[in-house]
Amino acid sequence: MTSLALEKLINEFNKLPGIGKKSATRIAFHLINSSMEEIKTLTSVITEAKAHIKHCSICSNLTEQDICNICSDLSRRTDILCIVEDCRDIISLEKTATFRGKYHVLNGKIAPLKGITPDKLNIESLLIRIASEPITEVIIAINPDLEGETTTLYLNKLIKNFNIKVTRIASGLPMGGNLEYADTATISQSLNGRHEIY
Repeated sequence: MTSLALEKLINEFNKLPGIGKKSATRIAFHLINSSMEEIKTLTSVITEAKAHIKHCSICSNLTEQDICNICSDLSRRTDILCIVEDCRDIISLEKTATFRGKYHVLNGKIAPLKGITPDKLNIESLLIRIASEPITEVIIAINPDLEGETTTLYLNKLIKNFNIKVTRIASGLPMGGNLEYADTATISQSLNGRHEIY
């Protein structure tokens, strides 16, 4: 590498999640070839986002207000609460335009080997919401990996004490998936989660 400044820029982009060395290099070269006005706009947008985006005081979703637009939306159902691991999961669920209830973000999942215990997650405020809001069903929408399963079982045990319905999103073969290429755990989940065709 001929330029130390360019190498440092590439290394910084390479630290971002999902950005490998090749992508980091492409981004760095794109920025080097951009106008100073484009660079100022980008840095201004990043600085503004960092300064103004915070967690919703109710559900912990990202927002610029004290309460996010989902929690403040009066047209949404208040009796169904969907628990997600991360704010990014809300974006994915909202794209379907299927769920019209409210959300609660845990900001992680139980992972003792990584030092993430239940007290480090947004669980206490979840229990307060369940106790004080007119919730009749809680949907657990956490990825079905080992840590996700541990978190789901832990939450189920806590929420069952409130005598409300606890469900979880279905897992198994994705739409367009192929049995030939699916692993045994996925096929087992698909079989166990089967339902009657109406």
